[in-house]
Amino acid sequence: MKNNLHRRELLAAAAGVLAVASSSLGQSRRRMRKHYPMPGESMRYGLVTYQWGNDWDLPTLIENCQRSLCLGVELRTTHAHGVEATLNRDQRRDVSKRFADSPVVLVGLGSNERFDNPDPAVVSKAIERSKEFVVLSHDVGGSGVKVKPDRFYDNVPREKTIEQIGLALNELGSFAAGWGQQIRLEVHGQCAQLPTIKAIMDVADNPNVSVCWNSNAQDLEDPGLEHNFNLVRDRFGATLHVRELESDNYPYQQLMNLLVRSDYSGWVMLEASSKPADRVAALAGQVLRFYEIRAGIQKQIVKESRRPGKQIKPGRVQGNVI
Repeated sequence: MKNNLHRRELLAAAAGVLAVASSSLGQSRRRMRKHYPMPGESMRYGLVTYQWGNDWDLPTLIENCQRSLCLGVELRTTHAHGVEATLNRDQRRDVSKRFADSPVVLVGLGSNERFDNPDPAVVSKAIERSKEFVVLSHDVGGSGVKVKPDRFYDNVPREKTIEQIGLALNELGSFAAGWGQQIRLEVHGQCAQLPTIKAIMDVADNPNVSVCWNSNAQDLEDPGLEHNFNLVRDRFGATLHVRELESDNYPYQQLMNLLVRSDYSGWVMLEASSKPADRVAALAGQVLRFYEIRAGIQKQIVKESRRPGKQIKPGRVQGNVI
């Protein structure tokens, strides 16, 4: 009973603070918004069901996200919620209805498909499976599918693998456009260096192919986070991944500053690996932390705009939200 009471108090407090955070910038912010929307105002927070949600069936997942005020999800394949390409038409309709009847947004699906293998038959199968996920995402109300670049192989030039991945993404991007879906390339594996991702995206020039930032250690490699962020910022899609925002091994305050000031308008999605005793309460805490950080950066922008000759301007790049 005591734990349940603590959780209810935490969630109630989170709801209250979120409400305060949304209006904490006061009259100065409202005056600014008459001329320009606040940078980062459309950026939202969601959950990747990698570990914190991997054992929740679909009703439990939706309920827990609603209770924690985490109102967007990326559903990973093979997990307990069971949203897979094998679902029939009625089952897909049921998934879509469950989300439509709740405040939780199905942002998209997380596949495990990758296009780096030197065997063309393997790559062809991965492309076809990815297309199945695209159709599934459309049918259940999602807006895109996450895929991976992954790795390099001995005796295969890196440039060849990069081109192969990029061409596969172009094919998928064209296919997905016909279904109103976005292809989201996760910054992942041996391809996680941002210059490598940029090289892949230079080949994958289909506008329906985007980058899913993944908050990796490689982001911090010389010449640093801001430089690496800007290498691919103009190809960001509707999702990016973070770990717990208070983590001391990644500069999330700096990342959030870059996102807000460039007016990212997609979903910042938690992909956590820790094991809290109460995941719902922990998720509510992360939601609260996200909106507190965003509000603090926006408040600083308002202060800066009061300096002579300064004003709030829209970010130079908009997230590709569909």
